[in-house]
Amino acid sequence: MKHNPRIEILGDEIEVTKEMERIGVDPRGIELMAPKALFQTIKLEDVGSTAANILKQEMLSLDGDAAVARGVIDHSVDRSDVLLIGNDKNYRGLIQKLKKQPFGLDTISQEIEEVLNNVTYGANLTLSCGRYTIDLSKRTHIMGILNVTPDSFYDGGRFLKVGDAISRAEEMVKEGVDIIDVGGESSRPGSDPIPADEEVRRVLPVVKNLVRELDMPISVDTYKTAVARAVLDEGAAIINDISGLKFEEDIAGVIAGYDAGVVVMHTPDRPGTMQENPHYESLFSEIISYLRTSIEKGIKNGIKPDKFIIDPGIGFGKRKWDNLRILKNLPELKSLGRPILIGISRKSFIGKTLDLPVEERLEGTLAAAAVGVLNGAHILRVHDIKEISRVVRMVDAVRGCS
Repeated sequence: MKHNPRIEILGDEIEVTKEMERIGVDPRGIELMAPKALFQTIKLEDVGSTAANILKQEMLSLDGDAAVARGVIDHSVDRSDVLLIGNDKNYRGLIQKLKKQPFGLDTISQEIEEVLNNVTYGANLTLSCGRYTIDLSKRTHIMGILNVTPDSFYDGGRFLKVGDAISRAEEMVKEGVDIIDVGGESSRPGSDPIPADEEVRRVLPVVKNLVRELDMPISVDTYKTAVARAVLDEGAAIINDISGLKFEEDIAGVIAGYDAGVVVMHTPDRPGTMQENPHYESLFSEIISYLRTSIEKGIKNGIKPDKFIIDPGIGFGKRKWDNLRILKNLPELKSLGRPILIGISRKSFIGKTLDLPVEERLEGTLAAAAVGVLNGAHILRVHDIKEISRVVRMVDAVRGCS
């Protein structure tokens, strides 16, 4: 066909703007048209039927739409989830229309505006952690796993001696690591907790050495307040809390006191029981609600918004299909407006998908890493630094090729 028609994939406003500039569109025209080119849906949960009906009518008036329960129109249902369907321009118009309206619509307008701003802000994310500021907008970063445990599922027992752990950290640096995450307690499914003083005994000598010898953020994988205080006092920059600040009440205040970064992860339960018949009514709804609550708790206790990293908790209380869906739908986490970390390294969902033991899951890990980066992950937490760093560089090159 002489006009060469095709579907053009434009993922964000930057790509839309570049394409319009290539066409030669007037700058004022770009400003007006770019918001119309970004179609997206926004899900609202448990909205009163009157508010849902108004949302439907207002979106229609703006050339958008809204999907609501059948009984909303005649009030035969009291509440409904709402799926808004439109582009950025539709939503900005909706926000203005809803302000100062009754039935909770003013609050809904604020929530919609926050989500839109979070998604836009994601293109310029920075992470502040201790004395480090990390620009996550230019490339994907790699967090290297350094377990000083006897029982972790992949590298347990390999780095129990401080000298061996330091040597592995130095090797990671040569291979391209950006953050090193030291773990003193295994969180594999079915694992039992250890006392805080034993965890401190394992991790503190390693953290002391790494902080002194390496110019990069050192993270510690712990949910225990006493461990967090001990390692932050020695210069650790990030606390990686698998509980999302929920297993121990005081840990958020300790992190805030040291101006450290924090990874808040989703898990439905503790490692010992988290894989006992996990079930979700709405996987992403529950993950995002959990992480939003973690962030709110952290901020209430003094942690600044630019300190948070979010982690959906792949492998933590999830079935194989849950983990695969998290990778596929990862962009939904952009709604929270914070850097996204995923831990996919050699995990059981890869083994179940490929029917392979842990020592043969490298290729599956590399594939999952590539999908994660393409879908918006900012940080990958992995064992195999050299191989992952090459994958990341290649995927980042593809993403930035426009």
